[in-house]
Amino acid sequence: MAGRRNQKNIYATAQLLNYARDSYLERTSRPVYAIGFLLPFIVFYEIGAVLISTDVLDQHPGRVAAFMWLQDLFRYLGAGSRFTWIAPPLAVIIILIGLQITSKKPWYFCLSDYTPMVFECVSLAVPLVVLSLLFNSPAASPDNVSQAGRDSPPALACAAQSPPSSPGRENASPGHPDVGVPRVHSLMTDIVTGVGAGIYEELVFRLILICMLMALFQDLIGMSHQNSVVLSVMISAALFSAHHHVVWVDGGLRRTDVVDWMAFTFRTIAGVYFAILFAIRGFGITAGTHAFHNIIALIVNAIFFAPRA
Repeated sequence: MAGRRNQKNIYATAQLLNYARDSYLERTSRPVYAIGFLLPFIVFYEIGAVLISTDVLDQHPGRVAAFMWLQDLFRYLGAGSRFTWIAPPLAVIIILIGLQITSKKPWYFCLSDYTPMVFECVSLAVPLVVLSLLFNSPAASPDNVSQAGRDSPPALACAAQSPPSSPGRENASPGHPDVGVPRVHSLMTDIVTGVGAGIYEELVFRLILICMLMALFQDLIGMSHQNSVVLSVMISAALFSAHHHVVWVDGGLRRTDVVDWMAFTFRTIAGVYFAILFAIRGFGITAGTHAFHNIIALIVNAIFFAPRA
C-alpha cells in the first residue's frame, strides 16, 4: 500500500501543475507527446533545409543558430560531418526519451490529441504576434516601412539565424526581406528556419539552459527555489533575446539583427512567456507555440509588409 502511494505521489508531482490524471492537459505535457507532436516539425525542417538550394541558404540568413551550436558541439566531440546534421534531432529525441523514462508516465500517444495540440499552439502564439506589432515601432524598421508603403510595423519573428556568408549582408534582419536578395524560396526558407528555431531554441534556452541554471543557483549556490526559478527564467530570457541580435558562430561574435531596445524587450518578454509555458505545459507545446509564432509572424509580414514592386 505504501509503495502504491509513493508511486502515485511521484507521478503526480512530475509536472509543475498537477493536472487530472490522463486528462488532455496531463497527457500532452508528457515528454512522449513532445516526441510524437514535434516529429513532423523535425522532419519538415530537416527535409526543407536539404531541399532549399545551398545558393539560397548562402544568400539568406537561413541557418538556425541554435541548430549550428549543437552541430559544433558534436563536431568538437569528434562526430563526422554527416552525423552532425542528424545529431541535433537525435539529441532532442534522446533527451525527451530520458525525461519520459524518469517521469514514470505512460508511453502511449493518442493521435486524436494531435489536432487539439495544433490549435492550442496557434492560440498561444497569436497573442505574441499581436504583442510584437505593439512593441515594434516603425522607426525600428525604416526600410521595411518605406518599401511596404505602410505606417504599421512588421511582426517580429523569434527565430535567430546565423549571419549570411555572402559579403555586405551583416545588417540583414531575420524574418524580413532584404533589398537586392533573390526572392526565390525566401518565404519558404524563413518558414523552414522558423520551424527549426522553434524546436532548437526551446531545447537550448528552456530545456537545457534553465535546468543548468536551476542546478547552479539552487543546488550549488544554495539559493531558495523561488529565487532560483525567477533568476533562471530572467537570465535565459535575456540571453534568448540577445542571441537574436548577436550570435556566436564560426569562432566569434557576429551581429544578425539591428539592436533595437523595443525588439529586445519584446523578445525578452517572449522568452519569459515561453519559460512559463514550458513549466506549465511541457516542451512539446512550448516548441510548437514558438514554431507557429514564427510561421504566423512571417506570413503576416509577407502579406502585409513585404516590399511591393
